[in-house]
Amino acid sequence: MEKTTIQKIRNIGIVAHIDAGKTTTTERILFFTGMIYKLGEVHDGQAVMDFMKQEQERGITISSAAITTIWNEHQVNIIDTPGHIDFTLEVERSLRVLDGIVMVFCAVGGVEPQSETVWHQADRYKVPRIAFVNKMDRIGADLFNTIDMMNEMLGANALPFQMPIGQAEDFEGIIDLVSMKATYYDGLKRVQKEIPDKLKDKADELRDSLVARLAEFDDNLMEKYLNEEDIATEDIIQAARTAVLGICITPVFCGSAFKNKGIQLLLDAVVDYLPSPIDRGLIRGVDVDDSEKTISRRPSANRPFSALSFKIINDPYVGQQTFVRVYSGEVKAGSYVYNSTKGKRERVGRLMRIHAGNRQEQESLRAGDIGAIIGMKSTTTGDTLCDEEKPILLESIHYPETVLDLRIEPSDKKHRDKLGIALSKISLEDPSFTAKFDEETEETIISGMGELHLEVIVDRLLSEHKVNVNVGKPAVAFRETIVGEYRHSYKYKKQSGGRGQFAHIDFRIEPNPGEGLEFVNRITGGHIPKEYIPGISKGFMATAERGLLAGYPMVDVKFVLIDGSHHEVDSSEMAFRICTSQALREIIHKASPQLLEPVMKLEINTPDEYMGDVISDINRRRGRIESMRRFRKGSQKLNGSVPLMEMFGYASALRTVSSGRASFSMEFLNYLPLPKNIEEEIVEERRKKDKK
Repeated sequence: MEKTTIQKIRNIGIVAHIDAGKTTTTERILFFTGMIYKLGEVHDGQAVMDFMKQEQERGITISSAAITTIWNEHQVNIIDTPGHIDFTLEVERSLRVLDGIVMVFCAVGGVEPQSETVWHQADRYKVPRIAFVNKMDRIGADLFNTIDMMNEMLGANALPFQMPIGQAEDFEGIIDLVSMKATYYDGLKRVQKEIPDKLKDKADELRDSLVARLAEFDDNLMEKYLNEEDIATEDIIQAARTAVLGICITPVFCGSAFKNKGIQLLLDAVVDYLPSPIDRGLIRGVDVDDSEKTISRRPSANRPFSALSFKIINDPYVGQQTFVRVYSGEVKAGSYVYNSTKGKRERVGRLMRIHAGNRQEQESLRAGDIGAIIGMKSTTTGDTLCDEEKPILLESIHYPETVLDLRIEPSDKKHRDKLGIALSKISLEDPSFTAKFDEETEETIISGMGELHLEVIVDRLLSEHKVNVNVGKPAVAFRETIVGEYRHSYKYKKQSGGRGQFAHIDFRIEPNPGEGLEFVNRITGGHIPKEYIPGISKGFMATAERGLLAGYPMVDVKFVLIDGSHHEVDSSEMAFRICTSQALREIIHKASPQLLEPVMKLEINTPDEYMGDVISDINRRRGRIESMRRFRKGSQKLNGSVPLMEMFGYASALRTVSSGRASFSMEFLNYLPLPKNIEEEIVEERRKKDKK
């Protein structure tokens, strides 16, 4: 693929609520840009972008796939992302490296729960966006109702740039309100015609309204509009582009991806309105040695190299692929780069552009490109790669909390090592997944974002890594913390043949709200030699990670080392590590320990007649509904929060209560203290387990 000038690069994501048609839209984009020659469908497992076995079986996107294609002499790098909330990290890390997004909405469902989540993620990274209202051929499709919902629920400042010709089974074409031309579809062919007379007045009215709104963002257009001069298509495109880049408006387009309608016009909009890397401007990072000092890089191939690793995939044929977005400079195959996050030099083996499951080898990747590096050893998701002579540290990627645990063990003990290797590879690819070994029960505990997330992990262990595991029941990932402060002095002495062990520490533990685990060394002088301090820090971190109340990881606790003493012969780093662990176990109950439970943000769409029963059921689950608003005629959207531990089996309960007509979505909100009676039950259960 020839090098494209950076102004002609578009790095875009296709994002939406589950089942809005993201992957089908992407498949059609690949078809109409000549990247594929046969249309694959999600429902029959043939979609190019869904190349994981689990995606093909479930008909959902799990892993964001990157692909490069060409439209109107522009290089379009597309990332197709999942819609299911369990895979929200895939969306998060894609948004971190994209310049613009196409937000897909279902013309029938409108703004759905995950649409809001993705929208707010895009807000966090200030990503310009356009919207595609899909499924206009479905019964109940309503473009203008969807636009109203976008404005009311997302504050999108959404403006129609198109209007449909007919809807539902009569949807036959699209009127472009910018060029004022009508496009009709006959299979894969499209024919441009004049706007039909019966729709001319409505089209004129919408265009006039569009121009009036866009004039607010462009003085030239404002002058022409006020003077009632002729307004060219280019004038509107220029004003709209300015407004989109400033995230002031969301242009809305429509079509039916499944019926091949509206895709080429959407591609034109990607090129016309979404930003190039140049439009996104300087990329800012910090000095490696001074986090207070800001450094910036211009998106140019002539500047020092900088890139962000946003995804790892272990490929059975080429090994580890590290997906990167190059922000400045150029990286060549066979060269060396500096990982400023890890402080390590990395060799660049081969460079690839990815066509979903296929690869195209490249000599180099330049500013604005998205591609994969083969051969990285230390680089993980969120790491910065840069020029060693001119280092920079870019903003990393926000990781959500894991909320569900699952105990697994290999069905055959000979596979224990194989399981460890497989889990290590999966957790490297997916930072929203963690795994740890419980030495007491000899079980492995895997943690993830939800039941589907963990189900897919277990499936991958068997299909990709050939490890069969016995699986327990999913359990809530509780956390422990303290609400009191306590100071303690503790001596550890052990004398048994040969060299003894001695350590003495004087310390304080205290709450550390919102700051995680923190170790502070306040010792002055040599009461405890410097080489033993890491042992105390490691002892605190390791013990807190294992938990002290009921075996769950601790959060938001500060350990302040105040004083202590050592023995010239018997002290060691290990002695101080053991001393710290035993001291914490001895005094944890004096610092008012507390169990925390994950609380989920909940959204339910329900017909009016079932609303009372739905709310009552949520109240019984210790949840609360905080707001309700009209979703569509005869339906309400309920928003609230509920403890995760009360929501197992909720999907079937909601079906029963609403005769199958209500739907819901959850995502992690925060951790809150457990009621005392439930906490006591969990702690008691843990004690019984420990006694066995």
